[in-house]
Amino acid sequence: MTYTIKEVADKVGLSAYTLRFYDKQGLLPFVSRNESGYRAFTDGDLHLLHTIICLKNTGMAISAIRQYISYVMAGPQSIAQRRELLTTHRNAILAQQAQIMKNLKEVDYKLNLYSDPHARELVQGEIAQAKSEKQALGLADPFPVTE
Repeated sequence: MTYTIKEVADKVGLSAYTLRFYDKQGLLPFVSRNESGYRAFTDGDLHLLHTIICLKNTGMAISAIRQYISYVMAGPQSIAQRRELLTTHRNAILAQQAQIMKNLKEVDYKLNLYSDPHARELVQGEIAQAKSEKQALGLADPFPVTE
């Protein structure tokens, strides 16, 4: 079975414009054209497109995705290169994930602070400490609120 670009756009949640952009960027060399010259996507194409979307959604640059697709098009002799490229990308994702978790802990800390029954006093204490530090260093007080 084949799918039109519109059908594929609906299936994968991308616009036809984005799919055409990906094609122009060299990410879809596996997509054939029918006798009328229109792109004709197959189920196998959708699997590769799913991988492309995954790589893009996880921050891989289009140039790196293009390299990955060129390895795919080269056949099984490129498995080592594919593995190396994906391992590098996986490590980058894990680093991003660790940074996100660190940031999430800070957000959770602040939410817990603001949810504390003594939040007002705790925040006033933080401001007092910051003001004191600024004053000790001879810096202007950026906290005009004194209540």
